[in-house]
Amino acid sequence: MIKHSWSNRWLQRLPGLTVCLVLASLAWYLGTLFPLVGGPVFGILLGIFLSGWLRPIKELQAGLQFSGKLILQTAVVLLGFSLNLNQVFQVGALSLPVILSTIATALLVTVLLKKWLKMDQKLATLIGVGSSICGGSAIAATAPVIDADEEAIAQAISVVFLFNVLAALLFPTLGQYLGLSSHGFAIFAGTAVNDTSSVTATASIWDSLHGTHILAEATIVKLTRTLAIIPITLVLSIDSHRKQGGKEKKKAWYRAIPSFIIFFLLASLFISLWSWFGLPVTWSSQVKVVSQFLIVMAMTAIGCQTSVKSLLGSGKTAILLGGACWLAISGMSLFVQKLLGIW
Repeated sequence: MIKHSWSNRWLQRLPGLTVCLVLASLAWYLGTLFPLVGGPVFGILLGIFLSGWLRPIKELQAGLQFSGKLILQTAVVLLGFSLNLNQVFQVGALSLPVILSTIATALLVTVLLKKWLKMDQKLATLIGVGSSICGGSAIAATAPVIDADEEAIAQAISVVFLFNVLAALLFPTLGQYLGLSSHGFAIFAGTAVNDTSSVTATASIWDSLHGTHILAEATIVKLTRTLAIIPITLVLSIDSHRKQGGKEKKKAWYRAIPSFIIFFLLASLFISLWSWFGLPVTWSSQVKVVSQFLIVMAMTAIGCQTSVKSLLGSGKTAILLGGACWLAISGMSLFVQKLLGIW
């Protein structure tokens, strides 16, 4: 009976999963052609474009919902295998003051502007976390924790993407104008650009202009930022659990910690110990690719379930908040570098 029920659930999910897989494969391919945009954004856009036709089809909903939630959480867990704490502590620790100050600044700006702009709290949280930590990955990790809907996720991803593109286009010229050293620009790119692909693009442009090799350093700074997913999601989980009320729920606060965040941390610890003992970690890159594809698949599913009308409803305020976070992070990164003599 249990086996029969399990197989029935998967049969119900199969049509939606198949649609997501096909569209995600196309989005992934487009992302390889246009890495500055990236697969997740193409997935969101394809899903939104087709949502008017796909949302009314009831047979697709089980698979779309599964992709937008459980596959998304699986992708976050697998992402942990790309976070080698040994590398982070060796290189990323040097940039820690800049990272902490930029994250704190972005979150503070989010809290202050959220009320002034009268924004939905969950959307504001996703934009703030996505801007301050690591773009799509942070949004993917945070969305299930705060139970954000598809429209909020799609908006947050779109806003973060917009300012990623602006950063990649403007920051190399800005860094040259300000006279940043290569080390300083690596920290600037790693702390003020959101998504990993955009950090890579920004650092690569700098390398091509100056004949330097800062790409690896900027990427490690970015990975150090990614670790902030853990404390941020834990705090949000406990806070969300507390707001639900109830004496018994408050006693069992530890149950609010999402299991996928625990597995994310364990994956990161595992790959770090594996590397520390001198064992080869070539397989980690393959796991990272799988994680990235699953994120594209989840973003595609979210796009398919997104109402275009709802998405456009609060677009201006979302962009305004994202822009404020982006400017605050960029300014704080440069200010702290100047203060510490890194610049």
